[in-house]
Amino acid sequence: MEERFQIFTVLIASINRSIKKIKTEEMAEFNLKSPHVSCLYYLHKNDGLTAKELCDICEEDKANVSRSVDFLEDNGYIASSSQTVKKYRSPLRLTEKGQEVGRLIAEKVDRVLDLAGEGLSDEHRAVMYQSLALVNTNLQKICLKYDNK
Repeated sequence: MEERFQIFTVLIASINRSIKKIKTEEMAEFNLKSPHVSCLYYLHKNDGLTAKELCDICEEDKANVSRSVDFLEDNGYIASSSQTVKKYRSPLRLTEKGQEVGRLIAEKVDRVLDLAGEGLSDEHRAVMYQSLALVNTNLQKICLKYDNK
């Protein structure tokens, strides 16, 4: 059991560190941070998301997304599509600059995913993602018990 715990926690932590390092290195040319990258990536894939929807998709807290949205708006990557709706509920759209950077980010993400998945068949990849999703769901159920105390 101890070995199983160690393998699971060490692998998850190592994967997380690697992802953060890759994001940092790959995005240095754009002067963007990890939450900025996620926002631009998901807006590139799903134009017109609100800040709340970005929170849900990126699995980031409201404060991080709010800071990212402010940064991206101030630096010309995104624009709010409504001036009458509260900023948090207003759909966000990529500007021309944001579309270009979003496209480049998506290309980098695809390249890294291809490299990370080298040696995995489509079947193994599908089982891995199903397994990770199940573990995630189970861990979230455990966390809900703590939240309800």
